[in-house]
Amino acid sequence: MADDTRIMNHQARSIGNRKLKPATMMMGHGYDPRLSEGSLKPPIFLTSTFVFESAADGKRFFEGVTGVRPGGAEGLVYGRFNGPDQEILEDRLSLWEDAEESLTFSSGMSAIATTFLALVKPGDVIVHSAPLYAATETLINRILGKLGVTWLDFPAGATQPEIEAVIEAAKAKGRIAAIYLESPANPTNALVDVEAVHAARAAVLGEAELPPIVIDNTFLGPLWAQPLAQGADVTIYSLTKYVGGHSDLVAGACVGAKSVLTPIRMMRNTIGTITDPHTAWMLLRSLETLELRMSRAGENAAKVCAFLRDHPKVERVGYLGFLEPGSRQADIYARHCSGAGSTFSLIVKGGEAEAFRLLDNLRLVKLAVSLGGTESLASHPAAMTHLSVSRERKADLGITDNLVRVSIGVEDADDLIADFEQALAAV
Repeated sequence: MADDTRIMNHQARSIGNRKLKPATMMMGHGYDPRLSEGSLKPPIFLTSTFVFESAADGKRFFEGVTGVRPGGAEGLVYGRFNGPDQEILEDRLSLWEDAEESLTFSSGMSAIATTFLALVKPGDVIVHSAPLYAATETLINRILGKLGVTWLDFPAGATQPEIEAVIEAAKAKGRIAAIYLESPANPTNALVDVEAVHAARAAVLGEAELPPIVIDNTFLGPLWAQPLAQGADVTIYSLTKYVGGHSDLVAGACVGAKSVLTPIRMMRNTIGTITDPHTAWMLLRSLETLELRMSRAGENAAKVCAFLRDHPKVERVGYLGFLEPGSRQADIYARHCSGAGSTFSLIVKGGEAEAFRLLDNLRLVKLAVSLGGTESLASHPAAMTHLSVSRERKADLGITDNLVRVSIGVEDADDLIADFEQALAAV
């Protein structure tokens, strides 16, 4: 009995009456060293396939993988379906939002694409918030559009009645396959009221086959926002960003209700969008310092934004810590978020020329797309990540030529302020 208890300690979620915090469980949850020669850390399992103990095991595992029998594989089968590193990673990702299940993918976009492919069929309608990451908009509009899928959107800060109106209009067009959200929106930082979306779905559609609410939580999650608590069914992450946190990998994840994730898992098994073992192992390393990194980056961002807000060459700083008290956005923030994050929009006075001059003169802050890494990054969404979005839609969404997206890292905050100060002097 003692041996059994020791083997199961890697699954412990509490000590006595004290529930363990996710940051603590990142150090060992889901991994038993006794199964890997006592190795403190999980090895990288670089294998494409796994040996069955019996033919009956092989049959049972494949019944689970293919969906012939509910409940999943029950064991390791083949690298396209599962693996030890991926399963440990998925166990730990679930802890942050107290989710039933998690799935990992080869990129954030493969997580999004696999989700949509699992949920939609020709003639369906997708309801989504706006703006979205440009590649997500392209996927919905241009790629799924070729398959007969249409969409309707509402602005990120929409109220419940406004969201209800869009869902009503979508309902008239066909079956609503999913309600897809991105909050904060990329790159404007506008928040979506997930609770209002959840209430609007119930008000318009009742209880009959409700479309899942899926939300991209990359900008604030999993530390500063946990949308499952507000009524989302699935949270999507680009693990490339804060979770990976070192700008050295590309991966994605879906976290949420097992009932919604099961068809997504089946689709992942079919098209092979699972993350690879080495990337999963690197993410296990990153999860151990996730809270530390995000906390330091958040503290730095607050200091940098305080400097930028008062600079004469800055028109506005789109930082969640500066929301107007009593405003709709401030209300959403108070209910949904535990921190303002470290990614924000910086609107300089002028246009593209002034924004480019700022970007070209930064020395510590690197000119690169992406966010959430240990280093600070800055980019120009209108000319880079959202270049494929039409000029008219960019104008509607507030993605202007003088908007610079900034992601603050874990450097010394005063050094970053000095960098912005000298760069703005050249504008």
